[in-house]
Amino acid sequence: MEPSKSKEFSDDFKKDDCAELLQPEYKSWVVDLKLRIRQSQIKAAVKVNTELLKLYWHLGSEIVEKQKKSHWGDGFLKQLSKDLMSEFPDMKGLETRNLRRIKQWYLAYSQEDLIRTQLVPELAVDTKRKQLVSQFEYVFFSIPWGHHILIMQRCKDIDKAFFYIQQTVENNWSRNVLDWQINSNLYERKDPTISNFSKVLPDVESDLANQIIKDPYNFDFLTLGKDYKEKDLQKCLEDNISRFLLELGKGFSFVGRQVKLEVGGDDFYCDLLFYHIPLKRYVVIELKTGKFEPEFVSKVNFYCNAVNHLIKGDDDNDTIGLLICKERNDVVAEWTIENAPIPIGISKYELRNLINGI
Repeated sequence: MEPSKSKEFSDDFKKDDCAELLQPEYKSWVVDLKLRIRQSQIKAAVKVNTELLKLYWHLGSEIVEKQKKSHWGDGFLKQLSKDLMSEFPDMKGLETRNLRRIKQWYLAYSQEDLIRTQLVPELAVDTKRKQLVSQFEYVFFSIPWGHHILIMQRCKDIDKAFFYIQQTVENNWSRNVLDWQINSNLYERKDPTISNFSKVLPDVESDLANQIIKDPYNFDFLTLGKDYKEKDLQKCLEDNISRFLLELGKGFSFVGRQVKLEVGGDDFYCDLLFYHIPLKRYVVIELKTGKFEPEFVSKVNFYCNAVNHLIKGDDDNDTIGLLICKERNDVVAEWTIENAPIPIGISKYELRNLINGI
């Protein structure tokens, strides 16, 4: 009895193809295929979320319009919820409570057509304006509904709300991270710190450098005693590097703590060294648990020069220095770096959760 063709195929596969499937070419192809499938899933999820939010937007618009014309009270939302859930029993988000949220969400952002005017200046060229409007609407409808609810509950100011919407999309924040960023008052800390970036860096890079630095930094995720030293602060930040990177913001990569710099036979150690990927620059961070002093700048200047000579690659830009102090006299800080040759910023930090006896 002759074997079937399927049996013949199976035997041939075992003999000839198994070895090929272990080769790098196959493995590389499978990795790429998995990545494309995952990206496709993400795109599909984003599209579903976008369509849901647009549905909510139109639903909120119609609820407001019906109540305005027919003078219906909020009691009709219970009946509407009942009717919709009866027709779509498997669909979430049609509960009375969520319909009220949808109405509130629509009212919050629809006043004076804020979605189309916020951050979109009046431009002479209509096509450019339409492009900006389209980009902003894409951002607005991209974040999940749960994120919108959180922002709506916590941000009464419309500019603040839009800020967190944009930051969520740019940084791909989960709802927990978004909650933590709001709690840390990121919006209130978004203004540039004291720096000389505009003087020593090209315009585009100086704008980005100012955006990546905060003032003050929030270190409330650390657990330290009241008499902590600089080395304790450094070690605690290293032990909580994930939270510290989150506080630093997008683009930072941790290189090391107490990084050894051998110069002329002598050893020096910078507190913390990071690399900022979009800027293509190393960032030297010096921590001071006291008040800013002008002599701190010369130390940071030396460390930046040392990193430029010893670590920086040919494709890297010159190193940036960042001093983070417990206290700072703004005038003293500004005068100190007024003619400094290196790009340097001076920020403060906050640490309110100090523990006795540690």
